[in-house]
Amino acid sequence: MATLKDIAEKAEVSTSTVSRVLNYDPTLSVGDETKKRIFEAAEELEYKNYRKKTQNKKMKLAIVNWYTEEEELNDLYYLSIRLGAEQQAQQMGYDILRIYHKEEAKLEKDLAGILAIGKFSPAQVEDLRRQAPQVCFVDYVPQDRGNDTVLIDFKEAMKKNIDYLIQTGHQKIGFIAGEESYSDSSGTWTDPRTSYVRRYLKKQGLYNENYFFKGAFRVEDGRENMEKAIRLLGKENLPTAFIAANDAIAIGCLKALYENRIRVPEEISIIGFNDISTAKYITPALTTVKVYTEEMGRCGIQLLHERIHEDREAIKTVILSTKLIKRDSA
Repeated sequence: MATLKDIAEKAEVSTSTVSRVLNYDPTLSVGDETKKRIFEAAEELEYKNYRKKTQNKKMKLAIVNWYTEEEELNDLYYLSIRLGAEQQAQQMGYDILRIYHKEEAKLEKDLAGILAIGKFSPAQVEDLRRQAPQVCFVDYVPQDRGNDTVLIDFKEAMKKNIDYLIQTGHQKIGFIAGEESYSDSSGTWTDPRTSYVRRYLKKQGLYNENYFFKGAFRVEDGRENMEKAIRLLGKENLPTAFIAANDAIAIGCLKALYENRIRVPEEISIIGFNDISTAKYITPALTTVKVYTEEMGRCGIQLLHERIHEDREAIKTVILSTKLIKRDSA
């Protein structure tokens, strides 16, 4: 790093003059031309004003999860995003305040930014914006699109799933969607994967509304929806493949199929979504879409860091790719 002496030599002034100019000493009487030479020399030498350093005062970020701590433990998707975010924040030297749903009162006033993980109602979005100068959302886009966001490329992921099933001989493809409510009970969040699957199946001439079901993103709901499909359609008329909106739903489907003595993948194939850590250990091992959840968390912190330290005005949306992990269930 350049020193005061380096700048003084380049600007052809004394070291003391450089020091007083860079520290905006009001008692110093030098001309604007001299000041200009000093500032330009400092810029060229990439001199950093020591007063702007922040190493001695750590900034604090809040990581706000729309789930409760108990709910997070039942959904490794959001747990993984949070862990990735915390690791990145710590590497960047931030202090971290971890907040779960119903703990919003614990938010502090000296926050540099908030990373909001999950789905938030318009009222919750505005409340978060009041709590900190910078907010970044992970896995959600506010209605007004007024903040940085980190998202998954759901559209391409669903296309890859359907293409794979078609390539492996399936013509009757079903979908079990997830449905979630905002944590303040003000409404529901609509899963965009449902419309993507419908649209692409119609394009392929394979759409059948009777093959679509929805419920919560839970094992039990996946099980109940598969039971419902068996009951309404009959074993002989079931789709030969189902795509589930997350791995928990897919695991519930596998349970229902096993209990009804329907073989996977010989009679019905199942594809999950997220590739949670347990997906490869269940029987049969789950074919699923890998989502880079830890990278989602890291990207969110990096976007916040840019906003805080670079005064970036442009709003960014980072869309991460996915990967189909082929195992035994499809």
